[in-house]
Amino acid sequence: MGAQLRVYKRRIKSISATKKITKAMEMIAASRVVKAQRRVAASSPYASELTRAVGAVATGSTTQHPLTTEATNPTRAALLLITSDRGLAGGYSSNVIKAAEQLTERLTGEGKEVDAYIVGRKGVAYYGFRERKVTESWTGFTDNPTYADAKKIAGPLIDAVLKDTADGGVDELHIVFTEFVSMLTQTPVTDRLLPLSLTATSAADAAGSADEQKAKGEILPLFDFEPSAEDVLDALLPRYVESRIYNALLQAAASKHAATRRAMKSATDNAEELIKTLTRLANAARQADITQEISEIVGGASALADASAGSD
Repeated sequence: MGAQLRVYKRRIKSISATKKITKAMEMIAASRVVKAQRRVAASSPYASELTRAVGAVATGSTTQHPLTTEATNPTRAALLLITSDRGLAGGYSSNVIKAAEQLTERLTGEGKEVDAYIVGRKGVAYYGFRERKVTESWTGFTDNPTYADAKKIAGPLIDAVLKDTADGGVDELHIVFTEFVSMLTQTPVTDRLLPLSLTATSAADAAGSADEQKAKGEILPLFDFEPSAEDVLDALLPRYVESRIYNALLQAAASKHAATRRAMKSATDNAEELIKTLTRLANAARQADITQEISEIVGGASALADASAGSD
């Protein structure tokens, strides 16, 4: 039983060390998620208002701009998938990858070829393991993204939309990321960034429809574009794509930190329960050792006493 007690003590020591690590990681993630929340809150109004502005330009003019005009027969789509560079975040990356797979299946079922653009080592590893083609990938900044990172990502995507499909261009741009809802809830979402029609409609719905505005007696705005609507779209749409991608990166970063905090808290709690269980087993083993030693002492003393009585 002494050997068994040593095994329990070694396991308790090992699990205690692991618990210290998971607890430290939980505290670090909790600190980071608060900062990430603030960045999301700061960027969301800008992204929302810019979306409304671009939607207003797109719907308030008759300009046929390549970034706002639906393709007659779309055959190719770009998919931007935002994952994490690191693990230890529960099902964070696997959930968003699953959402991307479902979107890919839907687009493929519609007869569209999908070009994958990946952010994060987890997504890159997933596609690499399955030997799938990745058009372009970016890693190393998912925990703390900057606007420069979003701009770096947006450039190739906008170029792909502007190109003709015969030259490797795409007709649509979709994004898949994890939306930060709360510390306990992070939801994978899919959204179509370009062409603008769907997001412009969503923005119009948020602001209220034209019929509702008329019913309320509100004056509908009239737009006068300088120098032209096409020039305004040329200037606004890259900023629109960059701001939406930046907001998605921040949402994903906040979601990842929240998922890490939750996973590390669960690991810490499990370590505590396991330590309690092993401590009870170690105490039982020690008590069994003591009982056995007492039994051996009593048995030895009884044998000596019997031997002494026999010699007399």
